[in-house]
Amino acid sequence: MTVQHSSRYRWVVLTMCWAAFTMTSVDRSTWGPASASVSDSLAVPVAAIGIFATCYYIGYVASNAFGGFLTDWLGGRMILSITGLVAGSFMIVFGEIDSITAGLIVQGIVGLFAGADFAGGLKLIATWFSPTQRGFAMGVFMTATSLGTVIANAVVPRMITTSGWRESYHLFGIVTVVISILCFILLRDRPPGHELERERTDRRPARTGSLPNLRPLLRNRDLLLLGITGFGGLWGTYGFVTWSNTLMVKANGIDPVDAGTVLVIFAAVAVAAKPMVGWITDLLRLGQRLPIIVILTVFGGTLLVFGTFSSLTQFLWCAPLLGLGAYAYSPLTAALTPVLAGKGLVGSAAGGVNAVWQLGSVAVPAVVGFVFQATGSFYAAFIVLAIGPFIGAATCCFIRPDRPPRNTPRRTGSDPAVPTPTTGHTISA
Repeated sequence: MTVQHSSRYRWVVLTMCWAAFTMTSVDRSTWGPASASVSDSLAVPVAAIGIFATCYYIGYVASNAFGGFLTDWLGGRMILSITGLVAGSFMIVFGEIDSITAGLIVQGIVGLFAGADFAGGLKLIATWFSPTQRGFAMGVFMTATSLGTVIANAVVPRMITTSGWRESYHLFGIVTVVISILCFILLRDRPPGHELERERTDRRPARTGSLPNLRPLLRNRDLLLLGITGFGGLWGTYGFVTWSNTLMVKANGIDPVDAGTVLVIFAAVAVAAKPMVGWITDLLRLGQRLPIIVILTVFGGTLLVFGTFSSLTQFLWCAPLLGLGAYAYSPLTAALTPVLAGKGLVGSAAGGVNAVWQLGSVAVPAVVGFVFQATGSFYAAFIVLAIGPFIGAATCCFIRPDRPPRNTPRRTGSDPAVPTPTTGHTISA
């Protein structure tokens, strides 16, 4: 067992990566339960509510696209520290805005700095955890997205009732800043001796501070397919997170606090399901591709069922299954990224594929808002949401996890065998 995989410090790394990702997920999810109150406060038209989320995700996608490259260059510690500090600060600023224009700009800035934490955290986890440990570790890490939804929907509606929507942005912004400072103090990018081992196994130096070569990633067909798969999944997940509160309230007359409770149940299921799914796939050696296909198919079908409901009781009963489908695929797509890319470029690969994934988050709020505004139909909105997971499941069928990454070097006559990124078994030229 290698140094990085046996160190107990890896649990500190996982905890801090999870905490940073959780807070940016809380920041992202705050808009859903706060949007109706912000709309009333700033006189935002219903059709334009989704534009605020779209501005956030435009910045978020850009952050992912460049954040992965910066993670491989500067290291995950610096990325988590700097981006969390800036994103949290602008969350505080958003709590002070008094115009639609200012709100859109600040949302874009928050997204621009919040998006890189996924690549930073995934890079650190891939460094400190072995391939046979990553399913569980990624499951724990990815609970952040669903836990963020739980926290935002449990806290924000009640804060709005007692003190107003602005205070929720102040609170979450301050906590995000504190976590970023702790990341700077506590995190290390790699274990002692990691560079020596990496050059011995990967046959290429990839030191923090050197510019990564991205050409192998651009030729990686499976990473492109993984990007489309995640795009479809997040189309459904964040379309639901962004719009479900408003749709239940405005289309079915559900009380805002009750609508928030539906989202809490929806996301709370995923907090337990994500590490469980990762642990089971590690234990049974199931891989990631087939479970992703099954989960996304179930997710799309459940969205169609949810769209036929109209009462709070029905929504509450459906929320657990919907939450399972909406989030359980994410640790598997995250764990599949270093398998397809190789560990040396995992930060850039994670940032690149997550940028493609988040394009679904960028597009879906505006599309659903337009459809609902034009039709007034609750079910039509959920048909739009369900399209994404079905496309993701179909695309995932063509991914080949057993194909060696394009940046994995081939053996020459005198070279020893090179370990594969998934099992540590050797591959031949």
